[in-house]
Amino acid sequence: MACVRGWKALAAPARRPVLGLMLGLSLGLFPGGFLAADGARADEPVDVELVLAVDVSYSMDLDELALQRDGYMRAVTSPEFLNALKLGPNGRVAIAYVEWAGIDEQKLVVDWTFISGARDAERFAQAIRQAPLRRVYRTSISGAIEYSAGLIEQNGIRGLRRVIDISGDGTNNQGPLVDAARDAVVARGITVNGLPLMLKEVAGSMLDIGQLDIYYEDCVIGGPGAFVIPVRGTHEFADAIKTKLVLEIAGVVPPNQPLIRPANADAPRISCTIGERMWMERWGN
Repeated sequence: MACVRGWKALAAPARRPVLGLMLGLSLGLFPGGFLAADGARADEPVDVELVLAVDVSYSMDLDELALQRDGYMRAVTSPEFLNALKLGPNGRVAIAYVEWAGIDEQKLVVDWTFISGARDAERFAQAIRQAPLRRVYRTSISGAIEYSAGLIEQNGIRGLRRVIDISGDGTNNQGPLVDAARDAVVARGITVNGLPLMLKEVAGSMLDIGQLDIYYEDCVIGGPGAFVIPVRGTHEFADAIKTKLVLEIAGVVPPNQPLIRPANADAPRISCTIGERMWMERWGN
């Protein structure tokens, strides 16, 4: 399927996700399931609706899972992120935090949260901190994209931009084809950005590839302004997340950021079905 990079196609029906009612009650969410320290209503406009979709498959060890969470908590409470909020016409964004693995393994960890300042950001970070770490089998980037798109389309929020932020350390090996899922949500006006985690040496017996950044550029991300920021060392992780969030919230490119890469508009340089083929060759199903 050709890569869709615009906003032209008609919207397709989205799978309706469960919006984390029990989690919302436990966190003391406001009516409608939205955590909002500023008393905002769901129908009030925001600059960006952003889903942070985070890989918790078994290829991620516990240290990496903790590093990933800590990176998002630090980024959302950073001065750079809080300053970026002020650049939008509404000065406010809505963010949800999702953990994903296999095709039926997506979990809404923190429901939609309105963030307009430090107090909101701290509440969002604490909600991430309080959730127990989990690891689940398989990797379905396509499932994460579809689930996240459903969260955006069913939330009742009016965002000027709609973005899914996928972070992960492997290729799609379960569920719909990843480029097809990407193209479908891009056609509905949602941008997909990526944070490929390349923290480990590629092992021949594992389901890893050495060009995960290229795979993300060609097969995962799409939409207006889509980009990836590869992470090759744990020391890069917190800054990469912070840079990515600032870009997504404000649309402003920070100086001296050579690792920011746009979506590849040409034919894929790496097969978008490489993950499925590697899984079949190893497991036969």
